[in-house]
Amino acid sequence: MITEKDLLEAIAECQGTRDPKANTCIKLASYYTILDHISKKEEEPETPVYSFASQPDIVNYYGESEFAKIIEGRDSDEVWEVMDELMSTLQVVNPRLYASVMRKLEG
Repeated sequence: MITEKDLLEAIAECQGTRDPKANTCIKLASYYTILDHISKKEEEPETPVYSFASQPDIVNYYGESEFAKIIEGRDSDEVWEVMDELMSTLQVVNPRLYASVMRKLEG
């Protein structure tokens, strides 16, 4: 594994080249990129930090429709029971719409 010390030595070697070629410049850019990446990993906090404002609002996972607002936070078993009843009714009342919904769910 490449250490920060190895990278700094390689950078110094490239910078000390009297007549740098394109290859030397490419290596130097790569070394700096890797060094920057290593440094960022060490600096990243484990938990997100928020400044000036509270944590961002959690977006409604279900959507913004009236239905989505009603089911938010409800027990999923209760919601699926109602949805199953609705789909059974839809199958009888409007078979084409039922088939269309089923195709969307399968796809």
